[in-house]
Amino acid sequence: GAMYDIGFQNLARALASGMPVKVMVLDTQVYSNTGGQACTSGYIGQVADMSPYGKAWKGKEEIRKEVSLIGIAHRTTYVLQGTISNTTHLLEGYIDGLNSRRPALFNIYAVCPPEHGVGDDIAFRQSKMAVESRAYPLMKYDPDAGETIEECIDLDGNPSLDDDWPTYTIDYQDDKGEACKLEVPMTFADFAVTEGRFRKQFRMAPPETWNDDMVPMNEFLEMDEDDREGKFPYIWGVDSKNRLMRIICAQEIAKSCEERRQFWRQLKGVAGEMNKVDVDALVDQAKVDMANRLSSTLLSMAASGNADALAGSISANGSNGSAAAAGNNGAAAEDYEPVWIETPECTACDECIEINPKIFAYNDEKKAIITDPKGGQFKDIVKAAEKCTAACIHPGTPWNATEKDLEKFVKRAAKFQ
Repeated sequence: GAMYDIGFQNLARALASGMPVKVMVLDTQVYSNTGGQACTSGYIGQVADMSPYGKAWKGKEEIRKEVSLIGIAHRTTYVLQGTISNTTHLLEGYIDGLNSRRPALFNIYAVCPPEHGVGDDIAFRQSKMAVESRAYPLMKYDPDAGETIEECIDLDGNPSLDDDWPTYTIDYQDDKGEACKLEVPMTFADFAVTEGRFRKQFRMAPPETWNDDMVPMNEFLEMDEDDREGKFPYIWGVDSKNRLMRIICAQEIAKSCEERRQFWRQLKGVAGEMNKVDVDALVDQAKVDMANRLSSTLLSMAASGNADALAGSISANGSNGSAAAAGNNGAAAEDYEPVWIETPECTACDECIEINPKIFAYNDEKKAIITDPKGGQFKDIVKAAEKCTAACIHPGTPWNATEKDLEKFVKRAAKFQ
């Protein structure tokens, strides 16, 4: 509250000064020191003092102010937005911000148990869910990293960067008492339902009440305004007997989900993520298409019995065809060694999964495996190897020779090969 509202002008002036003043904001989404009044860092639908829940007013109505983006707009300031659940991201941001000869703004998600309505011992878990649900995206901004905002802003550490919502798995029992799993999107509603400040915005719907007017929240958000009429968005949960339940969400929660999704898209737009083109993927696809067209032509010629033409075509196009079939530059393919894991040694510490869930995942035995060795940057792989408590991740070699600071990470990877 103090830095977002009553002290905001002083914060802005300090950042604009260019002096190396370091400011840490503990973002609790309320005025925690003076009774938990609502402030501009809260979410739509959040219930607090001065944003009550009743017939006329159902929690906070205004969208959240994004102080980190305002800090970036000063163009003078190192900005870190982080949480205690992403320790590596947090510590690296602190070090870089403290070393910068500029102002630094550390905007840190801070769980306030009495105001958020959660237990004293689950701040780490709630912080993790805040990141995964897009309630509190991770970001860094270093004005010295380049000239454009795209060059200076860094969204690394956020799960499923290309998607609106990451996914998670619900473990439940079916009607026969057998263990089942359900993969669902982690929307803002899936986070909000775990906290007391949003509790009045949800209602449990047992299976006997289910009907076609109930729509999963992620699908509801994709519907046109007119099509939403008469529909009830819900998320999945389990009851005390671990049976699957639908949890109906109030209109305010749907608005909050929509607002958080909009901000996530806006943030990616500012960072240039919405317009990035994977050149390597396009080249690979072009090669595959060329190989397919060539194969079709050769098969057609062979079927027609034109052996001479077939031999001539193979002679003329053989080198291109083999390169296309390879799908990559020959030298690069021979030199590239993908990351690998000694899976039986995994201790399920979650470090690699949190760093990049597109590269790393758990198998059914909750042992880490590689799902896509090219699912992220080489630096993600190296950081995962450094954090791995079992030292069972072997980074291999980079697949993208144009990655920033590659030489530094290759050196750091050497001891894990």
